[in-house]
Parts: sequence; structure tokens; C-alpha cells
Amino acid sequence: MNHKLIKMEGILYLTDDKNQKKFVQIDLEKYGQIWEDFYDGLMAEITKEEESYPLEEVISELEKEGNLNKYV
Repeated sequence: MNHKLIKMEGILYLTDDKNQKKFVQIDLEKYGQIWEDFYDGLMAEITKEEESYPLEEVISELEKEGNLNKYV
């Protein structure tokens, strides 16, 4: 794969042989807050099909195992 960098202020795109954008680098000093929002949304999308547990159940399990103070 032959890579070419496309430059934008605070954003760098890495492209493939066909000039299709494949990866991105973000200046976190400039766009850190936006990145955090994007990352949160991405994680929500990635994990939306995973099983979830009620908070009370998790706390109860941690208490039973003696780990509540260790992790909270």
C-alpha cells in the first residue's frame, strides 16, 4: 500500500493507493473536546449490542466479593 498524507490544520489523513482516506491523526490540543465526544459516541455504537447489568447488581456483586472499596 502506497501511503500519501493529506494535510488539514490539526488533522492528518493517511490514504491508500487510490487516495481513499484510511486513517486520521487529530491534534488533541486543538480538537481534544470534540475527540472525546466522538470517542464516547463510537464506544456507545461499538458496545450497543453487549449485555448490560443494572448498577445495583454490579454494586451488590462487588460487595459480596469484598471488592467494592477496591474499585469504587
